Amino acid sequence: MATKAMARTEIAEKLLRAKEEATTHLLRVTTPPPRFTAFTASSHPNHNVVGIGIGYKITHGKLTAQRCIRIYVDRKIAKTAMPKNCVLPPHIKGVPTDVVETGRFHPLPAVIPKERRRLRPAKPGCSIGFQFTGPQAGFVMAGTFGAIVEADGTRYILSNNHVLANANGLPIGSLIFQPGLLDDGNPQRDQIATLTRFIALTSEQPNALDCAIAAILDPKSVRASFLPKVGRLKHSEPITATENMRVEKVGRTTGYTTGIVFDVSADIKIEYDLGMLTFQDQILVRGSAGPFSDHGDSGSVIVDRTTKRATALLLAGSASHTVANPLEEVLAQLAVRMVV
Repeated sequence: MATKAMARTEIAEKLLRAKEEATTHLLRVTTPPPRFTAFTASSHPNHNVVGIGIGYKITHGKLTAQRCIRIYVDRKIAKTAMPKNCVLPPHIKGVPTDVVETGRFHPLPAVIPKERRRLRPAKPGCSIGFQFTGPQAGFVMAGTFGAIVEADGTRYILSNNHVLANANGLPIGSLIFQPGLLDDGNPQRDQIATLTRFIALTSEQPNALDCAIAAILDPKSVRASFLPKVGRLKHSEPITATENMRVEKVGRTTGYTTGIVFDVSADIKIEYDLGMLTFQDQILVRGSAGPFSDHGDSGSVIVDRTTKRATALLLAGSASHTVANPLEEVLAQLAVRMVV
């Protein structure tokens, strides 16, 4: 038994070393490729590689038992169409690779108006947002109320930095509204919380989290139970995401959706207004029947369907995959605990 355990440890360490090597050499933040009138795609790794992860190799559309380094790309391009210096390596430090097309990742605040209700009490999964100020005044936005958390007797709304703090852009104490102003929220009567804390985003080094909390103004204006069909969680302690975990979420735009955890250690490039940011050790989810998320679902808390325990905080997505922070780390860094 000890020998088998040692072998598993050696394999895990080899995978992590290979992932680190791939991230260092393939996941580089660069200026985007030039735009052309005709539809084009860059095959250069600096432009095409959007993430690095670990998982089981997919061959002919089927999951195999072979562990590999996953290279997530904006677009898969035939080797015959690429210069030799753009072809991705079949192995990294002796570990096989698998190229997976995900498209580019973007934060998911809402960018198009859709009707979303004013809810009192407001519940996780509904529309929420801030008010733009300064040069951005006049724009409106909405994201998702993720969950209720607490610390030292005070209760807060949990969501993303870019949903509650405009990606570092708002001062502590800024008002938060439900519904978000994009969803016809009224700045005079729909105040529900005040921005209290956020984990700053940076382009100078890899990020781990995109999260923030806002102190609830009136405890009677909110409920901890999620909107249907997620409902009430079974436990306040989060559960660690694992590959192939069946998950669910309810968000401002796509409502209730289900999915499967595809990767639990992905390093991803995401295009923010701040520029291209990298995130390390993120969770990737694929929808069970269509997209798992869309614009406006940022801030949703993702829940394990088996245990009904929260597992991740949704922050971004592409056409096929959703990116989420590990919830255990979110709660630890914000020094809060879930309310159920």
